[in-house]
Amino acid sequence: MWILALDVGTSSVRAIGYDAAGRPLPGADARAAWEAITTPDGGAELDPEELVAATASAIDRCLGAAGEPPAAVGASVFWHSLLALDAERRPLTRVLTWADTRSAPAAEALRARLDADAIRERTGAPIHSAFFPAKLTWLRESRADLWHRAASWCGFAEYLLLRLSGRWQSSLSMASGTGLLDQRTGSWDPAMLAACEIGPERLPPIDDTPVTGLVPEFSGRWPTLARVPWLPGVGDGACSNLGLDCATPQRIALNLGTSAALRLVTAVPGAVPDGLWHYRVDRERHLVGGATSEGGNVLAWARRTLALPDHEGALETALAAVPADGHGLTALPFLAGERSPGWRGDARAAVTGMGLSTTAPEILRALLEGVAYRLADVYERLRPLAVPGHAVVASGGALHTSRVWGQIIVDALGVPINVRETAEASSRGAALLALARVGHALPSPEATGRVLEPDPRRHDVYARARARQGRLYGSVVTPRLS
Repeated sequence: MWILALDVGTSSVRAIGYDAAGRPLPGADARAAWEAITTPDGGAELDPEELVAATASAIDRCLGAAGEPPAAVGASVFWHSLLALDAERRPLTRVLTWADTRSAPAAEALRARLDADAIRERTGAPIHSAFFPAKLTWLRESRADLWHRAASWCGFAEYLLLRLSGRWQSSLSMASGTGLLDQRTGSWDPAMLAACEIGPERLPPIDDTPVTGLVPEFSGRWPTLARVPWLPGVGDGACSNLGLDCATPQRIALNLGTSAALRLVTAVPGAVPDGLWHYRVDRERHLVGGATSEGGNVLAWARRTLALPDHEGALETALAAVPADGHGLTALPFLAGERSPGWRGDARAAVTGMGLSTTAPEILRALLEGVAYRLADVYERLRPLAVPGHAVVASGGALHTSRVWGQIIVDALGVPINVRETAEASSRGAALLALARVGHALPSPEATGRVLEPDPRRHDVYARARARQGRLYGSVVTPRLS
């Protein structure tokens, strides 16, 4: 018995087979990559049909390696995406991702006329360009022709399920990441719908029930999959926590991928601190945390833009040769705007202190340290919600790409971090949800990985550097803490 798990991210999709013990099946792993379409005004979009085709191709290859049909299909899908559909539910737009900041002015206009604190308390999401209210308002005001043609709105998770199965529904988890969900009732929030000038009939029904059956195009392609349950897509952050066995307040999950996040699962969220968000895993479990818009995308940008060593080992050596905060620079790493904790979608990156002797590795180290300081700010807000003596468990491709960066983050947070060797936490979480749905007993937590210990001296150095970053932030960015 095995599970087919999809991990659909903003840069790639993976289709991976997992056995009943939550372990990857050898050879049953297929990946396809894509790149966002970016524009100088802050646009960050994906082609929905390209994503569907790439996902289908990954499923083809995974099935070919597995042999027997799976017991179920689970999916982890990136949160906070939006696309418009016409009356036949065909795309009118590309997929607008969380990194698309063109709606930042619309978010500020909404904040000026609405009670932002009450909205965050009710929906779990601040008013920000990452979420539906700002994007819908921006499209209504800037694309009137599109607005009148759009019959419905959804995220990519819902569109993928629609294209494959013909079913129109959203999981509670995906709905909780839109900024339109009333967390108290688990239904679309009437006041926010009114603010966006749409009705609930233009959004997918919220329903966690698995679907069975595929549309003819795909039932002919995968006849065995047409007879197994497909779970509606669940938010990638929720799946990542489950995949890291961080399903209780005893463990905080840290993920460093394209962006970065710290999250914990709890049955009773209580008051959510300023700067953090509140989403859902399912009807019983809440997810509280903070996500930054910066992560591996900062490292990728630097590799494209700066005169850095080409060889990965040489780059690590160059970064390691720069002492902690030993470059004389202060960096705000907001290449894709800011999410947690200040929630300024219009914020942009800045590096101060450069001189003629400044080197590319020093600039990169300052940017990576800048990301670590932002994560430390989020951790300080999230830590009181966890139990005393909690563990921090980390995953993500960026951690495995740069061990130097992993140590920087540990030193900035000042607590040990258990780094899981697997980078596939989200797909494993989707597999565990599918195993639970088909009534299979869940496996025991995975063995721990390597532990990174903080250096007290470097932690003190970074504490002073964080304060300096805070002063730079205060001089160029007006904070939004709700």
